[in-house]
Amino acid sequence: MLNIKMYLSKGEHELFAETPARELAPGAAAADAERVAVAVDEQTAYQEMDGFGASFTDSSAYLIRRVLEPEQRAPLMKALFDAEEGIGLSVLRNPMGASDYARGFYSYNDLPPGETDPELTRFSIAHDEADIVPLLQEAVRLNPDVKLMASPWSPPGWMKTSGSMIGGELKPEYYASYASYFVRYIKAYAAHGLPVYAVTPQNEPLYVPGHYPGMLMPPEAQADFIRNHLKPQFEHNGIGTKILCYDHNWDKPEYPLAVLEHAGDAVDGVAWHWYGGKPSAQSDVFEAFPGKEVHFTEGSGGEWIPPFEQAFSNVMRTGIDILRNYSKSFVLWNMALDENNGPTVPGFGRSTCRGIVKIDQRTKELTYTLDYYALAHFSKAIRPKAVRLGSSASAEFVRNVAFRNADGSLAAVLFNDGDRSADVSLQLQGEEEIAVRLGAKQALTVLLRR
Repeated sequence: MLNIKMYLSKGEHELFAETPARELAPGAAAADAERVAVAVDEQTAYQEMDGFGASFTDSSAYLIRRVLEPEQRAPLMKALFDAEEGIGLSVLRNPMGASDYARGFYSYNDLPPGETDPELTRFSIAHDEADIVPLLQEAVRLNPDVKLMASPWSPPGWMKTSGSMIGGELKPEYYASYASYFVRYIKAYAAHGLPVYAVTPQNEPLYVPGHYPGMLMPPEAQADFIRNHLKPQFEHNGIGTKILCYDHNWDKPEYPLAVLEHAGDAVDGVAWHWYGGKPSAQSDVFEAFPGKEVHFTEGSGGEWIPPFEQAFSNVMRTGIDILRNYSKSFVLWNMALDENNGPTVPGFGRSTCRGIVKIDQRTKELTYTLDYYALAHFSKAIRPKAVRLGSSASAEFVRNVAFRNADGSLAAVLFNDGDRSADVSLQLQGEEEIAVRLGAKQALTVLLRR
């Protein structure tokens, strides 16, 4: 007999609600409901999952550690990371230094104008030790499966042609120093009991913002940096942290292809964002280099997609597509933002991004956003080390993905992307089918234990 749990989202006011199977049974035929079969092939296996998550940016860490009261913070962290009482997030991708979502500009080796420090004698992660490190430690305590990724928006300004954290490129004479910068970061975090699972050399290396930290890093420069500096220094220091290249949008797959062509042995995989192109780019690059991992490391929701239905639907359909295109992770952007979608670095202007939670700095009110509940549809049932299984639907509008967890349980995420109800039969090998009625734009997570 199957032990079945179901979690349903059917609108802004009923999100990720545990729902008895009997309440979802099709019952009498509905005139507008199409019959759709979703078949799970347990003999066909794809990637193993690391998990789902977001980022403790400087802004997010400040809001959670400094604005929330302790009696608010503790249940929030449990809701985010506890696998039983919360949604069990397990991947955190943090900026190495300031990003656009920080209260100011900072790196781990800031110097007065005109000074340099190639030996990194003044390197320090003291900034992170105030808020970010304690939150990461608490996340790992709540969920020992948490994996930490790290990505810089910019090296220290003195390493760059621009002389600041805005714009410019990495000067060739500082490639070795920048590789040492990564080594010191990883060792400093390890000293706090926080192993760094993976790094990328540069966030969005093809975009050079004029108002927040960033840096141009062409593919040939990234391949050179990884092959001749970063990987050798990791090996010299006994560091097993994975190196993921690219860390940018789906619309430029030629970039990671070039890096993998020239630095393949030194690269563990490719990191992707969703702000351009299609998720099928992940598969295109994976099929060209099948030994390399696929990771999705940043996607933000925001005001550019009208709430509620369009925004929720976008996270569900895109999340399913990301997983169906070999990704081992699905990581959104800010863990928390305030009532103005900030804080942001000075001069940033109006922010339109959305966090996993919203924390009002004036009232301290905490709100779980649609991104929290959309992530829950994946992270609650698809646990670390789950393996994606083959799955298909008789109608394309019922989007689907299925996994087998390490404990043998099966997880399926279904999303009715159509404009009418669907009577869905979830077909498993050697089992009775599970029948549910799924309304238009409704999402359902099914967790079954035999």
